[in-house]
Amino acid sequence: MANISDIIESFLLETLGDNDTLNISRNELANYFACAPSQINYVLSTRFTPDRGYLIESRRGGGGFITVVRLSQEPDELLQEVLNQSISDGVSMAKAAQIVDRFVQETLLTEREGILLKTILSDKSLVAPTVAKDGLRAGILKSVIYELLRKRG
Repeated sequence: MANISDIIESFLLETLGDNDTLNISRNELANYFACAPSQINYVLSTRFTPDRGYLIESRRGGGGFITVVRLSQEPDELLQEVLNQSISDGVSMAKAAQIVDRFVQETLLTEREGILLKTILSDKSLVAPTVAKDGLRAGILKSVIYELLRKRG
């Protein structure tokens, strides 16, 4: 059974559909799901991040309206951005999963490739001391990104 955060995320994604923006009222959304507005804030701040391809714009007053913006990026730009910023010093499993999910969303990887890559990047698969796993994960992701860039170019 899905938790409330998963349900809110799914609702927002379905409502956004193929559009690049979605304007919503935080309070109306909280009333709809019978939850606190802070739960809506939590979902927006953790599930709709730039790493996942979204930007949240909040307007003060007027009922707490929020705009969810889907970021448009050329695939090569996305790969370069992740390579240069997101994984330079190592990457946690949670962050790696977000990156892989974004690659699947942008059709740089198939869903099956994404599942396989997340399995390879998991703590369970990386047989190494805990302190070394983030570095290993970053190295694997960098290799995959270089290969994706090479195949695209």
